[in-house]
Amino acid sequence: MNFSDIKLIATDMDGTLLNSKHELNESFYPIFRKIKDHGIIFVAASGRQYFNLTKTLEKVCDEVIFAAENGSYVVFKDEEIHVQATDPEIVRELVTTSRGIPNTYPIICGKKKAYVENDEPEFIDHLKLYFERYEIVEDLLEVKDDQFLKFTVCDLAGSEVNSYPHYKKYEDILKVKVSGPIWLDISDKRANKGRAMEVLQEKFNITPEQTMAFGDYLNDLEMLGKAGYSYAMANAHPDIKKIARFIAKSNDENGVVEVLTELTD
Repeated sequence: MNFSDIKLIATDMDGTLLNSKHELNESFYPIFRKIKDHGIIFVAASGRQYFNLTKTLEKVCDEVIFAAENGSYVVFKDEEIHVQATDPEIVRELVTTSRGIPNTYPIICGKKKAYVENDEPEFIDHLKLYFERYEIVEDLLEVKDDQFLKFTVCDLAGSEVNSYPHYKKYEDILKVKVSGPIWLDISDKRANKGRAMEVLQEKFNITPEQTMAFGDYLNDLEMLGKAGYSYAMANAHPDIKKIARFIAKSNDENGVVEVLTELTD
């Protein structure tokens, strides 16, 4: 493969760049420096909150474009490039639906912070992995003073089988994504990582053929579709492997860094 024309690299975080312990291998940093020396734009595209992503990549956060909340919030050096908020009234309807689903914990993902109603320790442990700023409120239906970037369900019974069937009916008007074994993400129909890639490609005059992307789960599908060099991780969901052009080693085998090393050699 000829990597010489790559101008933009986008990678998912959990299950992709990060290992199964949600850790970043230190070998990433010298490869990142080579990528930047080649003038390549690097994008961290994740369902994670923006403030969480900047902390995770703190050493290089001023050199990374963040496509947070599944692409609904794209930021570089604290400058907003793209915001695709979800209608607050629809979000409140989604909250109401969640209350009839057992073993689930709804989260409103605002631009300022995330909002939750429950402080159950197991849930909070999961929440803290992905959200740096959050507030426990009495009633999510009363949250008003923020832009809602995404609605998320933490589903300890399994998002694909437990909560997704309750929200499938919204797929005509919203983007409904199983984004992990216990995560279901719902946002504006126009909000996804693929749209974030389009915005960046247009802004920097980069084509899909000059784009490389890595992902492992269903919220990465549109992003991989915007990259000529699309990589599914060896640990990826079967549907992601079907649409990716290439397979990288698993996240626990540092698959992204291995491909990037080949790119920069």
